[in-house]
Amino acid sequence: MGAPQVITTGSRVLFDILAEVYAGLGFAEVADDTFRDLVIARIVEPTSILDTGRVLAGLGVTAASEKTMRRTLLRCTGRSYRDEIARACFTHARGSGDVSLCLYDVTTLYFEAEKEDDLRKVGFSKERRVDPQVVVGLLVDRAGFPLEIGCFEGNKTETATILPIIEAFRARHQLPVEPGGMVVVADAGMLSAANLRDLDEADLRFIVGSRLTKAPVDLESHFHWHGDAFVDGQIIDTLTPRDRRTGRSENSPKVKAEPVWNPNQHPGSWRAVWAYSTKRAVRDRRTLTLQENRAREVIAGEKPARTPRFVKVTNGSRALEAYS
Repeated sequence: MGAPQVITTGSRVLFDILAEVYAGLGFAEVADDTFRDLVIARIVEPTSILDTGRVLAGLGVTAASEKTMRRTLLRCTGRSYRDEIARACFTHARGSGDVSLCLYDVTTLYFEAEKEDDLRKVGFSKERRVDPQVVVGLLVDRAGFPLEIGCFEGNKTETATILPIIEAFRARHQLPVEPGGMVVVADAGMLSAANLRDLDEADLRFIVGSRLTKAPVDLESHFHWHGDAFVDGQIIDTLTPRDRRTGRSENSPKVKAEPVWNPNQHPGSWRAVWAYSTKRAVRDRRTLTLQENRAREVIAGEKPARTPRFVKVTNGSRALEAYS
């Protein structure tokens, strides 16, 4: 018997496991092995089409040619792969639970492109990028499993994306429009008066994060009767005005007990639930203190103010910095 030889170093076990999960979710209905391989490669190591062959080789799989992989991506649109995958996701979510409560959020994807086009546009970026980008909205079930995805122009506001995604989800699966039949959860970034009104008119219930700046109005009665001291885990169930521009609140500080929200008795208000967390409060105070100290140092001239991108400071004077 000769010396042992290494036949392959590919991680075939990993590929087989991911392929089994892929099929178990119902995605094999797409019936395109090259597409499946592209999905698995993307999960293992996101990279370019040119480099995908290397990733698949590392998984012990013989990759299709670059041209075939590119043609496969074109087939995604022509053969409606997205619709098939969305149906499989919906079937899986319904089989393992329900879709009565869904969560929604957005992100941005930027492109190192020189010019904008009809989709890729310069818009708000948390990373302060000036590159063209797209806005991606994602609807998931309560366990985080994806149900519907949408892509919008890079300069579209986040708050204007939630209703189109939900309506597309309803239409795709022919879900009946029932008062309160579906609850959508979103963070404070999705919170706007127009958004809440549109969701309400679409017969959707919703849970959205609120901003601390709304506390003085929502908790005016509580502050009047109990002060501003809270205990960890304390919850206050109260009202918040639907339209703050009117300056009117249905929660009178003359009444000690917080009102129990009723849509018929309080047509000008939403239900608001405030929860106090000592851990979060400590973190917020620490952050605000650091920001205040930084501002004081800038005012005192001990630290320079933050200079915007492309601004060059020389001997106290500012000029546009040349860039390529």
